[in-house]
Amino acid sequence: MDRVEDAVGLLELAVEEDDLDVLQEVEGETRVLTEEGERFELEALLCGETDASNAIIHLQPGAGGTESQDWTEMLMRMYMRWVELHGHGIEVLEVQPGEEAGIKSVTLKIMGLYAYGYLKAENGVHRLVRISPFDAAKRRHTSFASVLVSPEVDASVEVDIDESRLRVDTYRSSGAGGQHVNVTDSAIRLTYQVDDDTRIVVQCQNERSQHKNRASAMGVLRSRLYALAQRRQRDKMAELQGEKKDIAWGNQIRSYVLAPYQLVKDHRTGFEMGNVAAVFAGQLDPFMQAYLLSQREAG
Repeated sequence: MDRVEDAVGLLELAVEEDDLDVLQEVEGETRVLTEEGERFELEALLCGETDASNAIIHLQPGAGGTESQDWTEMLMRMYMRWVELHGHGIEVLEVQPGEEAGIKSVTLKIMGLYAYGYLKAENGVHRLVRISPFDAAKRRHTSFASVLVSPEVDASVEVDIDESRLRVDTYRSSGAGGQHVNVTDSAIRLTYQVDDDTRIVVQCQNERSQHKNRASAMGVLRSRLYALAQRRQRDKMAELQGEKKDIAWGNQIRSYVLAPYQLVKDHRTGFEMGNVAAVFAGQLDPFMQAYLLSQREAG
């Protein structure tokens, strides 16, 4: 409040003395205050139990082979740039490269205050429309990738893991990682059968130690199970309230159109941006803010 009063005082002084330098100073301070106010307003919406937590992001291509795998890598780079803009930390827990280009899957750990609160807005299917760089005929292609975001949960949060439903496999790391890669089977794959219809697969290969990779993978599994339980609870409430959603690749949350025009549109909120390059450079906050505001209005 003191800074606002100071800015008002400076403005009055600038007007009285017709001082352009002071007016520019007031303009700069007003811009900073506006940005801080918008950030505080946004963070006021992040009041969920795990909103302040780190985030685990798992990206996976839909059908379409190289096209979708390349799209998945584009999304990974987009989120990495968002992380850089926010000054958060990032750790690549596992990555499976595609045969020709792109990636078959990747799991990222984003470390920073409210990382999950913001990134939960990215949960869902993302659709890309573009002239394919892999098509000699230069035809337009549509690709899909799924983004699964879960909060990192600490040991104090109770998550039930039935060891009889858990399978542990070891394999050799497939990505870059120095001389140690492909020397020992240090990478870990966990397969957890939640029920007859649901199975969670978690892989981790970023550490040289099998023990450390298993610990990291178990952490991701706990996060995924926690997020699944929360999602099922929300779906049950929505069902009781008469809502119904189709679970399909066609149920995309956001479209990124590069041809015949350029537009990124969120289908949940209607928010859109024509500056596609800025979005791919990590400018995702407007989409996240629109989503959080829509959730507040709906809730």
